[in-house]
This record gives sequence, structure tokens and C-alpha cells, in this order.
Amino acid sequence: MIDTIFALATAPGRAAVAMLRLSGPGSRAALRALAPGPQKPRRAAVRLMRAADGTMLDRALVLWFPGPASYTGEDCVELHLHGGPAVVDAVTEALLQAGLRLAEPGEFTRRAFENGKLDLDQAEAIGDLIDAESSAQVRQALGQLEGALGRRYQTWRDALIDALAHLEGAVDFPDEGLSPEVAEGARSALRTVLADLDEGVADAARGQRVRDGYRIAIVGAPNAGKSSLLNAIAQRDAAIVTKSAGATRDIIEVSLNLAGYRAILADMAGIRDTRNAIEAEGVRRARAWAKGADLRLWIVDQSVSDGAWADAAPLVRKGDLCLLNKSDLQGGSDGAAASRTARDLGIEVFSLSVTASDPVVVREWLARRAVRELAGGDFPAATRERHAQLLKEGRAHLGRALENLAEPELAVEDIRLALRALERIAGRVGAEEVLGRVFANFCVGK
Repeated sequence: MIDTIFALATAPGRAAVAMLRLSGPGSRAALRALAPGPQKPRRAAVRLMRAADGTMLDRALVLWFPGPASYTGEDCVELHLHGGPAVVDAVTEALLQAGLRLAEPGEFTRRAFENGKLDLDQAEAIGDLIDAESSAQVRQALGQLEGALGRRYQTWRDALIDALAHLEGAVDFPDEGLSPEVAEGARSALRTVLADLDEGVADAARGQRVRDGYRIAIVGAPNAGKSSLLNAIAQRDAAIVTKSAGATRDIIEVSLNLAGYRAILADMAGIRDTRNAIEAEGVRRARAWAKGADLRLWIVDQSVSDGAWADAAPLVRKGDLCLLNKSDLQGGSDGAAASRTARDLGIEVFSLSVTASDPVVVREWLARRAVRELAGGDFPAATRERHAQLLKEGRAHLGRALENLAEPELAVEDIRLALRALERIAGRVGAEEVLGRVFANFCVGK
């Protein structure tokens, strides 16, 4: 017997309205018990709600959605209550006494997937949409929810099934062999899909960066101005600024909106050799975060001549940005030395004073960089690592199928394996192994 579940679908706490969602075979019976009266499907009605002992609970707006024409595909009910915590608690207790149970995180959307209302990639898009903090994340999640990925995969599936149909004829009638026309038709279809998969694999990192945030590390020697730069770009005091070297030990992350894209800007320990065990751990974490970042802002104190800038130099790469800080002070030798190294690495160099001026030029540069690297192309972005891995798996099988066209039995098996990998993205096969992970991070009520 399928349980009937319920959960608060609005934020907890005091509000004008709180909405409880119910889903399952007992939804309508629960509605009749708590709010009796005629109820037309998908028509809002105001009802006086009472507990089993007759105690008044609330005067609420109620709706009934008969399955399968509902979000989950089951009978569903919405109770739009007055948003006081006491009201919500009382109705919750009444529903528990009626035999319903509280939903687990993501259980409504999981039921929608299991009842064929959504593909797995669309269910993932709902989670992304709930968590979206930027307009780019909203656009990407809505595109996936509206089936952009699914339509592309369906195109590949159709092409691969056509290729299978031709090749299986050669397997069923081996004496006739594989005709040149059939071989060329299959080869053309496989090459087309393979090229699309190559594009998808190459583009997968972009989709994940849009979803998770573009990671920017501020690296440099102690007292170069890293924390001041973080505060200036974030336009708030997110990090403690002090003249004492080594004050920053942990990674301090700030979320930014760069031209509609979410970015994560991180301040971290100054890069240097140290015997202090705590600071050394901070430096280790700084190196690791900077290594995995999408971009590094290398800040150098151009007013000194102690060579401290060189310790962070191995972390930077072509395409990063070098900032020569404290341009309002007399220059030392470190600024010129760091500039030469930066230009040798293909790194653009800016001079500025973080404390004396607003680094608007840096924010504008970061915004342009985010747009250049994250703006979408024609391919619907893969938004999760599992998508990327399955695209790679499908690509590997198709590559072998092309190599084995002279032996149709081998080619057919690899095409089938490629189809299976692509169908797992939408959850049409082999979904159980990933369902727990996909829905574990959903909020309760969704």
C-alpha cells in the first residue's frame, strides 16, 4: 500500500500564508475529514477545517488535484493556511492522526519521476531551480526542466536505433555479409552522434560551473592585500584585514553575481613556507582551493622588494589576472619582477590600490570573463558530473562500434551499451542506483 504523504511547501516560520501539500491515495479522504464539503477538481474553495474531535483549526483555501493529472501523478491536495506556526502545527498534528506521514526530502518529485511525470534530468532541474541564486542558473534549470537535454538525447537515440536496425540485419543473416550501403549508413549516423557527444563532453564543465558557481581564488603572499581585495569586490567586510602576516588561515568564500552568473570568490592564507603548524595547514588548503579554481587573482605587493611574491607564482596559469597592489606607494623591485613573470605566462597585469580606490575595473573584468566562459552555446549543458560521465561512457562505446563495423556483432553490442548509457541520464534504465543521491538534497515539500 502506498503511503499518503504531506509536507510544508512554503518556508517555515511566521508568514501570511503557509501551504501544506498532500500526495497519495488517502489525500481526498483526509481533505473530506478535515474540511468537509463539495470539492471540484482543480477549483479553489474556502473551508472551515476541524480536527477529529471537532476543534476548529483554520479557515483555509483548499484544492484537490485527482491523479494522474497532478504533479506527482497521484491524488494531491493543497491546503493554503494562515501562516502562523500554531495553525501549521495544529493541522500537521491532525494529518498525522489521520494516518498520513511526513514526506522525506524530495519525495514528491521522486514520486513524479516514478509515475512518469518527469525524466530524471528534469527532476534534477527542479532541485537546481529551487537552489538558483542567479539568472543564468534559472535559465539553465528551466531549459533542462522544459526538456532541452531530453530532446537532444532523444535525437541521438533515434539515430542509434536506426543504425542498430541496419546492422542487426547483417547479424541475423551473416551469410549475406554487411553491404557497403548499410555499412556507410551506419558509419555516417555513428559519426554524427559521436561528434555531438564530443561537443557535450567538452561543454560539460561549463554547465556544472553555471550550476555550482564560477570559482575565483585570490592568491598571493601574506599582507599583499588579499582580504582587502575580497572586501572591495564584495563591497562588504567579509574578511578581517590586519597588518599582522598570516592572519587569514581558513578559506573565506563570498558569493557574487557577475553579469547574471553566480561566482564564488575566495580569500585564503598567504602562500609562504612556515613552521607554524596551523598556518601551514591553511597554506595547504589555499593551494588546494586555488588549484581547483576556475580563475586565480594573483595579488602582488609592488611596494616591497623581499621576493615574497614568488611563492604564489607556481599556482597561477595562463588566463589568470595579476594585480599589482599598493600603486599609491613608492614601488619596490617585486612589482617589476612579478610583471615579467606574469607576461611570460600570458597573464594580464593591472596596477591598483585596493584601499585607496574602488576596484571597479577588476569587477568589470571578472564580469566579462564570466560571460565569456559561461555563456551557453547550441548544446544543452550537462549540469552534473553523472551526466558528464555517462556522456563519456556513451562516447567510448560508439568509438568502439565505429572501429568494429566490419564485425557487426561487436558493433551492435557497443551501440546498445551506448544507448543504455544515454538513457540512464534521463533515468529510463538503471535509475535506482542514483535516485537516493539525486533526491537526498531536495528540500522537504518538493
